[in-house]
Amino acid sequence: MNKHLKHLCVVSVISVATIIPMSVSAQVSSPIVCPDYKRGTTNIPGQKVGKKVGKALEAYNNDLIDEALDILYEIDASDTFDRAFTDRFIGNLLATQSGKAEKAIDYLQKAVAPKKLNDAEQVGTIKLIADLSLQEEQYDSAIKYYQEWMKVTCKEDFDVYFRMANAYYQTGRFAEIIAPINKAIALAEKPNKTAYALKMTSYYNRKMYKETIEVQEETVRIFPDDKAQWTQLGFFYMLVEDHKKALSTFEIAYNQGFLTKAAEIKALSQLYSMNDIPVKAAQVLEKHIKSGLVKKDERMLTSVASSYQQAKEFKEAADYYGQSAVLSSDPDLYQKQGMVYYAMERYNDAIKALQKALDAGSDKKGAIHLAMMQANFDKGDFKSAYAHVLEAKKDNSTARNARSWEPYIKEKAKNRKIKL
Repeated sequence: MNKHLKHLCVVSVISVATIIPMSVSAQVSSPIVCPDYKRGTTNIPGQKVGKKVGKALEAYNNDLIDEALDILYEIDASDTFDRAFTDRFIGNLLATQSGKAEKAIDYLQKAVAPKKLNDAEQVGTIKLIADLSLQEEQYDSAIKYYQEWMKVTCKEDFDVYFRMANAYYQTGRFAEIIAPINKAIALAEKPNKTAYALKMTSYYNRKMYKETIEVQEETVRIFPDDKAQWTQLGFFYMLVEDHKKALSTFEIAYNQGFLTKAAEIKALSQLYSMNDIPVKAAQVLEKHIKSGLVKKDERMLTSVASSYQQAKEFKEAADYYGQSAVLSSDPDLYQKQGMVYYAMERYNDAIKALQKALDAGSDKKGAIHLAMMQANFDKGDFKSAYAHVLEAKKDNSTARNARSWEPYIKEKAKNRKIKL
């Protein structure tokens, strides 16, 4: 923006001291294209003012901007055009200096107020005020002068519409973004990604998610190689709980190598789970934990374990519950590992894991003893089973279940002549 403004100001400064003959000016593109527009006569400064302007321009051409400004400040013009012409020159020079934008705007506003400048200078100055106002975060002023520029010139310009939309965004007037940004999109020589982002943001901030997604879908079609557009679309589908479209979008992005962040891999894994594909949920997370993209911590290892358990891949589930338990010393994870081993009929491994849960201070002692009772019973160790059922009876949450098991264990032990 600053580079653009400086270029505008330099062009304007040079033009103020250039007198274009009418025969030549007729060939120049008209500054105004309204149907009833008629070019007026070209005004030039009076002799006294023109002489000082010439000196100021000479100083400017020698990079002596402060000296040029001092010359211009001394001009006491009584003629309305001379005053407007001088104020415009001062404003243009101030606009090229750092920190002088607000002062430049003041002079430029005074220059256009009487509407005495030549047409090209008048409309150019109006647009410069708008651009400077936007730069200085004077958004309402920027919008006002962009609208005035369009009204006076009857022109439509991508940059003007785009900057108006940006000004509306900066002031939180999200609904008002749509009209100018649609114009900007229509006028763009080639698709502009930021313009679509502004349009999407307008709808998103108003919780108009259907429209938000429609804009984002269009953006993906126009910019198919932009990975950020794919992931953003996927997250929008998740927002409206369209998990099937979210998964297909993330899968396409993943297969193209567009998912490069841990959060994106986690989202893909989550979507596999939501769409009842737990084995892929586990595998994609497992792969990227091993690669280092996803941090190897208790939460991620537990997620892998849980997905493998849902997929009935018990060996992998038990392994990941164990890894997670080692990292966290969480007794619940040892308990889950034990139950997975029990489902695999690996009773000794189940008992070891369940004992680790007790040793780690689990507050679910009754349930763990009941599980250990079942593992020992199923492997035929009735004496150990009976010991655990007695412990389970001490916990109110499992006492009833334990009491129902107790006579059954005694009977089995008696039949096999095992002394409890």
